[in-house]
Amino acid sequence: MSLKSFFAKPLAGYIYRNIRKWSYDAERAQEFIFHKLIHQARQTQFGKEHRFSEINSHEDFIKRVPIRDYENYIPYIDIIKAGEKDVLWKGVPVYFAKSSGTTSGVKYIPITKESVPNHINTARNALLMHIHENNDSKFVNGKMIFLSGSPELDSVEGILTGRLSGIVNHHVPKYLRGNQLPTYETNIIEDWETKLDAIVEETYNQDMTLISGIPPWVQMYFERLLQKTGKKTVKEIFPNFSLLVYGGVNFEPYRKQIFETIGEEIASIETYPASEGFIAFQDSQNENGLLLNVDSGIFFEFIPANEVFSQNPKRLTIRDVELNVNYAIIINSNAGLWGYLIGDTVKFISKKPPRIVVTGRIKHFISAFGEHVIAEEVEGAMQKVCDEMNIRVTEFTVAPQVNPHSGLPYHEWFIEFAGENIPVEKFRMRLDEMMQQKNIYYADLLKGNILDTLHITALQKDAFRNYMKSVGKLGGQNKVPRLMNDRTIAEQLGSWILEPGSNTKNH
Repeated sequence: MSLKSFFAKPLAGYIYRNIRKWSYDAERAQEFIFHKLIHQARQTQFGKEHRFSEINSHEDFIKRVPIRDYENYIPYIDIIKAGEKDVLWKGVPVYFAKSSGTTSGVKYIPITKESVPNHINTARNALLMHIHENNDSKFVNGKMIFLSGSPELDSVEGILTGRLSGIVNHHVPKYLRGNQLPTYETNIIEDWETKLDAIVEETYNQDMTLISGIPPWVQMYFERLLQKTGKKTVKEIFPNFSLLVYGGVNFEPYRKQIFETIGEEIASIETYPASEGFIAFQDSQNENGLLLNVDSGIFFEFIPANEVFSQNPKRLTIRDVELNVNYAIIINSNAGLWGYLIGDTVKFISKKPPRIVVTGRIKHFISAFGEHVIAEEVEGAMQKVCDEMNIRVTEFTVAPQVNPHSGLPYHEWFIEFAGENIPVEKFRMRLDEMMQQKNIYYADLLKGNILDTLHITALQKDAFRNYMKSVGKLGGQNKVPRLMNDRTIAEQLGSWILEPGSNTKNH
């Protein structure tokens, strides 16, 4: 046993006890963080404008601090960029985390000296909880790979700026630096496919024990490894590979294919990091859901998902939430984000400790006729039917077709199947049955002859990778939206529609 492995176990025990303590007293942990945040930000520009000195309760806070998305924060970000101090949080941010996907283009999310530990320590804690639960720290002796964005940072008015994954790369503990791959020179390569080939060259003959990344890009890395080595499974290349860490998208649609590529089902840890904060992580291999990070500089609020766009939505604390209700997350943090709508929706599956599952994005849904189909439903239906019929799907997305050339409107599923001779019609019928079970409004629209049953458009191999490359979002932390309420992506995928009968059959 190495020194790293030896010392990891007592540290894991200490972290485990601490996390268990606050996770079973989450209401108190959140109450403490709420008052601490308000106190520390009283003298900021934002704190003075919103009279933080008069806030003594969550009710006071709701009256003074409205819900905002990034667009409403741009004036404050611009002031920070102009060199002003004490705007959203005391001093100036140490980083801006760049992310995209809003109507305003690139987002610049502040990360402060006080909020850095939220990102770094939570990732560490997820690994330590795994070590404690399984009494296994051997993976710390081998090589570890983090498929991430470039660690090369720019400067915006003296504030270091880059992708969150690149920023985090600079905070990998010194005792793990010798285990980390790829090298800095490889990690800063911008073109994803060139970078991936370089990563394969650096890692295929190493003793890899931990691999981390967004599932579709991890799968792409695995496929390149097999092409390079001629091996049939990843386990043949890396016999000591024992831990997969992932996040960013729902793992279930990728689970079967990834573990088949690995050669066996190994331990895995799901994480929920965002530029705005590390929200939750899987704390146990034996429990479902992700442990909400209630003791790490973030005070959470929750809005019932069906009230997000209403005039005065209910803003609930962790004390008030109910199980199995869809909520939009609002964060208030020591990064200087207040009443910030991050755009994700979650459900609580446990309150003591507070465990959640991510159900989708508030802007990613289909409700052309009031059905409000969400990611959780389409992913659950797809997973169920794939398991029943032993069919593998590489990737998929769903869009409404409200103006078909003939017949009723319908939901169009663009699917990249993995394999040959797919019985598409049988698959389609069963998938539609599952969707009707999961969404009663969808079922009612079909019964009322408002919608036709779903249609499937099969796509060529690597269609989604080619699409992501075409829009400059291949690799890193980018992912394909699971569904949209318009046909923007659907129209762009038209270049990769599979010719009828190529790898499918109609019975």
